[in-house]
Amino acid sequence: MSSSPREHVERIRRERYYIGRGEQNPLAEDMHQAVTYLSQELYSKDVHFLMELVQNAEDNEYPSGVEPSLEFLVTSNDITGTGVSSTLLIFNNEKGFSPSNIESICRVGKSTKKGNRDRGYIGEKGIGFKSVFLISSLPHIFSNGYQIKFNEKPCPECGIGYIVPEWVESRPSLSDIRSIYGSSKVLPTTTIILPLKSDKVDAVKKQLSSMHPEMLLFLTKIRQLSVKEDNYNPKCSTVSEIAISSEKNFQVRKNVKAESYTLYLSAIENEKGEQECCYYMWRQRFPVKPENRVDKRAEIDEWVITLALPFGQRLSRGKQHLPGVYAFLPTEMVTNFPFIIQADFLLASSRESILFDSPWNKGILECVPSAFLNAFVALVKSGADAPAMSAPSMFNFLPVDSSLIPLLEPVRSGIKEKVLAEDIVPCESYTPQKIFCKPGLVRRLKPAFWDILCKAQESKVDLKNLSTHGTYILSYNFDKSEYNGVLKFLGIESVDPEWYAKCIEGSNLVKEVSEQLYLEILSFVADNWHCLSSTNMSSIPLLKYVDRNDVLSFWSLSRATQWSDRLCLAPQKYLSWLISWNKEFPSSSLFFLPPDTLAALKDFSGRTTVMSWLTNYAKVEVVSVHSYGSTIVNSLGSDRRPVIAFAHFLYHSSQINDLKDGYWLNDLFKYMPVVDNYGNVVKTRNSILVPAKGSKWVGLMGTNPWRSEMYIELSSDYKSAGCFAGNHTSEDQLLAFLKTQLQASDVPFIKPPNASFPIVSSPLTVYNAILLLQWIRNLQSKDVKLPARFLGCIQQGSWLMTSIGYKPPNESFLSNEEWGSLLQSGSSFVDIPMIDQQFYENKLQQYKHELKTIGVRFEFGEASEYIGSRLMSMAASNMLTRENVYSLLQLIRFMRGKHLSPSKLINSVKGGKWMKTVLGYSSPVGCIMYDSDWAVASCISSQPFLDVKFYGNAILSYKQELELLGVLAGFKDNYNLVIDNFKFSSAAITSEATILILKCIRHVKSCDDFVNKLRDLKWLKTNIGFRTPKETFFVDPEWECLTKVFSEIPIIDFGFYGSEISSYIEELKKTGLITRFEEASKAIAHIFKQMVSNSSLNKESVLSLLACYLQLKTHNPIPHELFNCMRIEKWLCTSMGFRAPSNAILFNEEWKTLSPIAKLPFINHSDSLHGLGKEIYSYKDVLKDLGVIIEARFGSRFVITGLNIPNDPSVMSKATVLALLKCISDCLQPTMELPKDFNNKINKEWLKTTMGYRCPDKCILFDPENSCIRKEDGPFIDEAFYGSEIASFKYVLEKIGAIVDIKCGHELVAQHLRSHKDTVTISRIYMYLMEGNWCTENKTSNWVWIPNGNCSGEWVSPLNCVLHDRDNLFASQLHVLDKYYDKKLLDFFSVVFGVRSGPSTEHYCKLWKTWESSVSELSIADCSAFWKFIAVNWGQNTNNLMSGCIKVPVYADGKIILSNKKDVFIPDDLLLKDLFSKQLIFIWYPSSSLPSMSRARLNNIYGSIGVGTISEAVRKNDSFNLGSGDLKTVGLNKVIKAGLLQLVLAFFSDPDLDMSAEKRHKMISWLLNVTIVEIDHPITIGYSVELSSGRALDVKASRMLRWERENYRLYVQRVHEAAGYKEKIEFATYFANEISQGLLFEMADQIPSLAELIKVGSLLDFQDAAIEFLLMSKNLQLFPEDEAFLNAALGDGSKNC
Repeated sequence: MSSSPREHVERIRRERYYIGRGEQNPLAEDMHQAVTYLSQELYSKDVHFLMELVQNAEDNEYPSGVEPSLEFLVTSNDITGTGVSSTLLIFNNEKGFSPSNIESICRVGKSTKKGNRDRGYIGEKGIGFKSVFLISSLPHIFSNGYQIKFNEKPCPECGIGYIVPEWVESRPSLSDIRSIYGSSKVLPTTTIILPLKSDKVDAVKKQLSSMHPEMLLFLTKIRQLSVKEDNYNPKCSTVSEIAISSEKNFQVRKNVKAESYTLYLSAIENEKGEQECCYYMWRQRFPVKPENRVDKRAEIDEWVITLALPFGQRLSRGKQHLPGVYAFLPTEMVTNFPFIIQADFLLASSRESILFDSPWNKGILECVPSAFLNAFVALVKSGADAPAMSAPSMFNFLPVDSSLIPLLEPVRSGIKEKVLAEDIVPCESYTPQKIFCKPGLVRRLKPAFWDILCKAQESKVDLKNLSTHGTYILSYNFDKSEYNGVLKFLGIESVDPEWYAKCIEGSNLVKEVSEQLYLEILSFVADNWHCLSSTNMSSIPLLKYVDRNDVLSFWSLSRATQWSDRLCLAPQKYLSWLISWNKEFPSSSLFFLPPDTLAALKDFSGRTTVMSWLTNYAKVEVVSVHSYGSTIVNSLGSDRRPVIAFAHFLYHSSQINDLKDGYWLNDLFKYMPVVDNYGNVVKTRNSILVPAKGSKWVGLMGTNPWRSEMYIELSSDYKSAGCFAGNHTSEDQLLAFLKTQLQASDVPFIKPPNASFPIVSSPLTVYNAILLLQWIRNLQSKDVKLPARFLGCIQQGSWLMTSIGYKPPNESFLSNEEWGSLLQSGSSFVDIPMIDQQFYENKLQQYKHELKTIGVRFEFGEASEYIGSRLMSMAASNMLTRENVYSLLQLIRFMRGKHLSPSKLINSVKGGKWMKTVLGYSSPVGCIMYDSDWAVASCISSQPFLDVKFYGNAILSYKQELELLGVLAGFKDNYNLVIDNFKFSSAAITSEATILILKCIRHVKSCDDFVNKLRDLKWLKTNIGFRTPKETFFVDPEWECLTKVFSEIPIIDFGFYGSEISSYIEELKKTGLITRFEEASKAIAHIFKQMVSNSSLNKESVLSLLACYLQLKTHNPIPHELFNCMRIEKWLCTSMGFRAPSNAILFNEEWKTLSPIAKLPFINHSDSLHGLGKEIYSYKDVLKDLGVIIEARFGSRFVITGLNIPNDPSVMSKATVLALLKCISDCLQPTMELPKDFNNKINKEWLKTTMGYRCPDKCILFDPENSCIRKEDGPFIDEAFYGSEIASFKYVLEKIGAIVDIKCGHELVAQHLRSHKDTVTISRIYMYLMEGNWCTENKTSNWVWIPNGNCSGEWVSPLNCVLHDRDNLFASQLHVLDKYYDKKLLDFFSVVFGVRSGPSTEHYCKLWKTWESSVSELSIADCSAFWKFIAVNWGQNTNNLMSGCIKVPVYADGKIILSNKKDVFIPDDLLLKDLFSKQLIFIWYPSSSLPSMSRARLNNIYGSIGVGTISEAVRKNDSFNLGSGDLKTVGLNKVIKAGLLQLVLAFFSDPDLDMSAEKRHKMISWLLNVTIVEIDHPITIGYSVELSSGRALDVKASRMLRWERENYRLYVQRVHEAAGYKEKIEFATYFANEISQGLLFEMADQIPSLAELIKVGSLLDFQDAAIEFLLMSKNLQLFPEDEAFLNAALGDGSKNC
């Protein structure tokens, strides 16, 4: 037999908790601590106790036929008798608690729901009911006969709190509960009663007030949720009441394991009335993938993903940011997606967000795109008969904008990828058939083209083939700017411009539309030509024109733009003229636009655009006579008649009055073709010749020689009469016009071309020769420059009669008789062509200028030059014979004898290479007559001596003539010739030749090139053969020893040259001969350098060189070059290679100490290949003088340069270290610098410190007299090892990086700070650092030591520390330093590490999050301290930080509970607060007199962080049900009294309202026509607050009246006659509101004013005198028309008011 509920509870107390057994449960303390920890760490925000309760309700089981509901009610009735100010009751119509449920609730982590998620349970944390301890310290449960309570305080009998059940004996009783719930309603099975902690009341009320309506979206069971408040005083209600309900319409889709349904959420909140939103719901199942399985969901095989797509405004209760992700209940994740995602996500402990790194959640998110696509396709394509315009709005559900949560971007991109692959976009078809395509195949149209298509459709143009042009076109209703974002997301771009051409042609738009629409098409093309120009638009028949047969035809743009065919317009006054002439020019192909099109274009709004496009791109032109002529002249072909006609056209055009100004004719004549004498049409010409008949040029030239030069002979047709286009021309009339305009010309007026003139290549008659000279004279008179080729032909043509026949003018002479006969007799071997003046009848003398122009010569000198040039031409073809040369010499001698100057003759021949020399033919100027003076010079130079063997000795008798020609006779100190023709041969260099060379140098001033050449030639005889001057020595006994340092030194051979060579010492110096000591030393130094570079110096050479140094050391001058070389050259062999003396060391015992730590260049004193042997020590002083280092004290730089500190520092003895420091000290002199790599070399761990070997810059020199620190506290140099002498190197140690002032060692000591673990030592170091004002930039490292009391501790970051925690709130979050350190160190922590004095705003906000997740309730003191800080430090930063909080404080039973801020409200409406006073939904306010803690400031703060107001959250249910009560119709005057009508009408007459009399009277008629119905049952209005859990808190308030204006009925609740003041003011208030709202529903802003006026009138019972005074006091009155209207209305007997 089962036990009763009470017996069951008693058994639990006895068996589990040892109550009544007289013994202590050994696990009692552990159980109590486990429960305490569980409750404190529950969530990060107080709100989640509500979430747990909603979650529990959803997981409960419900009887069949029951609509699951959850109700929250906050009451001020202390029904538990615990002394609390507010109590929260939760009603749930589930089946009720079973014994197993009771067993579970009395345990920790023993939920009956574990492992049952596959059965629909959504709870998982094992917390459930115990979350109520966050807000209540004494929760009660009444269910299925159980009536128990729990206490958070340890039970006195067992020492355990939270889970020990206690039977409720008397208070509260079920009757107490029913009285609060409502005696007329059935009490739900389960009631949970939570006496609220005092500091939690406000937070609970606030969170209840902000409970989100969408909470019901994904709860499969709960369909009703309400939040109400029940207070003794309704004015004290602060909970925003709400009632939320949902309805569903299902449609199962089996093919994708999905179901879709439409869900209607409605919420009634306070007085706001009912709000609703329709959600399209899609629920789909997906198999769980193996890689996504987790232990917490091991029993689940399918994911169920639900998407909610809201139609219209989501139910938000005023929230700006709505959750986008649900795990049955909302998270805090705002996705920015236009839909909501629901799935069984694994959540973070705070329920704020899902766990993104969870494989389970990753798998769900990967399925969301597929679910969305299926839902979206079903939604878009659902209704086959749905209007096309409705589909686009569905696309607003696409996640166009990026998610505010970056980790959700893969969901968005996945949706985009799937949608892009789906046939989903509606396309335009102009047929009943709907077409959907993939986004990538769809394109948009320009709005202007849509306008054209719409107008074309209206004109009955068939557009059904719209999508047959290769592209699907987006639906017209979708192709709107409002969808730009969606279309961009889908990648739907504008249609390819090519499509427009296909559409215009394929749909036959141009031919079928009106002229006006045709122009709109052209305007569209023009406006978009920038993108249409590259398309086929140019090839479609787009342009209208009228052909030659007056038939309407069409051209494409490409045809219209061809130069052969063009459209044109002409001025009206020339139109007939041009049309008549146009018939004469069939090749012109000019056409005109249709008259109708031109007429429409005149008034077309886009005329400018269309005209601009036609002219710029269609090449349509408005032609004038000039432009028409230009077109015609370019169109003329090979047909001769149109060409002749065009000449007549120009002639007759020039006769028209308006066209007589012939400036435009010149342009046309320039390009006008002509017909030549052969009847050919010639378009290109340079000149025009008159017809041959009757011309002079035919007599001179016979034919046109320049036809190829485009000199055109006109056809005889131009002389004849003609008739064209009805215009007549007489004979020669046109030719006379052409001579003037076309410059048709005849000899001597023809301007010749730059071309050959063949007629002058043969003899001319006397007449023609004279005509030619006249032609030249005429051209010159007009300043016409004769063309070069034309003139050349005349000059070179053999047409001029001379003494030796016909010759060219440029070879002919017109002489006088004197010099002509002399030349003829003296020049027997050259004939001179003299012009035959008798042949030309002596007429040529008058044409001297013209003859000179064409090349005829007149002077004796010119004749002489002619003879010379003839000789030179003979020499050019075949060298002059010996006889020719003798003849020339004889002619020169003859001319000198006749006193005629031969200079021009000589000048004409002296430059030619016709004289034979021994070196070949040369000009006379370059020849030499050989004699004995040239004997030595001929040995060393190649000279052009006259070839006497060829000419014979007789040539020598013409010495004077030869010298006149330029031949050189005798040497005459011509040293230049020797230099210029110098040839070198060592065999030819005799002593005489050498002297001649030196003479050349002496006598020729500018012979640098010759001297330079000699410097490199071996022409000087020395003791070792011929050598170049620069390597030969002219020895002086004073420095002869230099030449004996090395063997094979070349010295000049005096035995070969004798003493004469000494007189040319200066010349020898010029060639580079070494003659001076300085030069000799430089030369020896050069040899020395070469031997050093070749490494050819041996031991003997080195020792000899040192000996020479000793000998020359005192010489004056000193051989600086050699000695410098000895000092700087690397010639001494050392242990490190060849070195210069200054870089070498002569080893001795001093160097032994330093050799282990440096690589040193010791001189090689061995007997090896380059060794210098022990003999080198005999030259110790010489080496020292040269710079070799002997003593160690002078070689410190070698130690520093060669420094090589060993890896094992232990091998460095004290002596070595001190010696090294001494070397460094020596190198720190002002005149010395340390090597660049010294720091790298010295920066090794070689200095011994108390903390081991360290680099110098990591060491400190300890000073016991100036420190509060000890040696072992940091890396101090070990003086015990080095001795006191180490302190003498303080300066050196400082220079190499060591810290020698202990006051400067704080950084190093700080670096080793964290190596210590002793608190005393660490405190001492802190003091040392503080005294040295040490600071650090890295303030985030673990600088602070926190002792743990066990001789140990931990290093922590200053960011986790504060100096003080005055309110003791942060013991578990921050390290408070004043607990561990002396007060004087606290400033050090603050300044150096940036430790805050107290917790920051961020810390407080983080603390709040911790409280949200870890505590069930807060003390008032803690919560007050927290909000005091927030209020005092409120600002934008605090606002930003606190906006993320989820829970806020609500007062409950003397404690503060934390509730979801969505379920807590600011009580800005006292009536609503009073109505919801029994609900824990109002925010808590700390009591304080500080201005910063005022209610107004706190309201602002709470509002800023997301707490809504009750007035905004509440929804009003204005529904009205007559019910079955007694109805009674009463007289109008019982309610609608005359005073009321006067009051209302006077209010409407207020001029500020500006309401017409007609409208005023109409509104009064509504009251006059109403029927008054009394009912006996109460008339109420419902208020509802929807909580975030989806549950709604519902309350009802009396309203006493209901005006159904549409039905003309006013329902009034029957009241007792003996109503008190309260009832009167209530009725007056409700009556005034109802009447005002009914009349001014279109003027809501005026409702309060009218309501207040009516309320006062009602309280006065609308007594006439009182109303009159009231109107006057309000400055209101009735106008005559209003009084007349009222009198008429009230006089109606049917209605007595």
